[in-house]
Amino acid sequence: MYTEAVSTHPEVSLAQRKRQLVSDELTSAALRLLARRGFDAVTADEIAAVAGVSKRTFFRYFASKEDVVIHLLADVGTDMRTELASRPVGEPPSVALRHTVWVSVNACAGPGQQALRVTQLILESPALHARFLERQAQWGGELAEELAHRLGLDPRTDLYPQLAARIALSAFGAVLQRWSAGDGAEDPAALTDRVFAVIAPALDAVRGG
Repeated sequence: MYTEAVSTHPEVSLAQRKRQLVSDELTSAALRLLARRGFDAVTADEIAAVAGVSKRTFFRYFASKEDVVIHLLADVGTDMRTELASRPVGEPPSVALRHTVWVSVNACAGPGQQALRVTQLILESPALHARFLERQAQWGGELAEELAHRLGLDPRTDLYPQLAARIALSAFGAVLQRWSAGDGAEDPAALTDRVFAVIAPALDAVRGG
């Protein structure tokens, strides 16, 4: 058994690495084209051609050209929930959610022009923005469940977890919108603090009901 595991593991790892390389190349090609020509002007065929793969290979990795960009957000919801779960017990909701949102703002608003351009593409393209909002709805449900768990509330009957999660995600979107609209000139950490200074009283109000 041990011998078989040793002999097969490198093959699995090699296949995974190859798949990741192709995925990364498709993503890189897509971002180069989209940044230069805009989302609507680029086709999946062109992305595949620039990446040096067939159209068939493209669709083995991504269902659409939207997916090439949106998959960059794949871990945002999980990272938010993980961060919220790690916050100290008894911490005010506004503080816990500010740290939670900052983790994802920092991931999306990273250094370099690529992070800025990806954010701008997502927020400025109707098709990508719609997909982004779909993801936000999913993240909201996950955050609400974690909030309910932290506060000992029933997510099926208490309004607070769902409402607080949506407020926090609205803050996340507002920070990214302001940062991207200003071409990355404003400090995303400062923007996050400013937004949460506004919404903290609502988040820390009497819970339940």
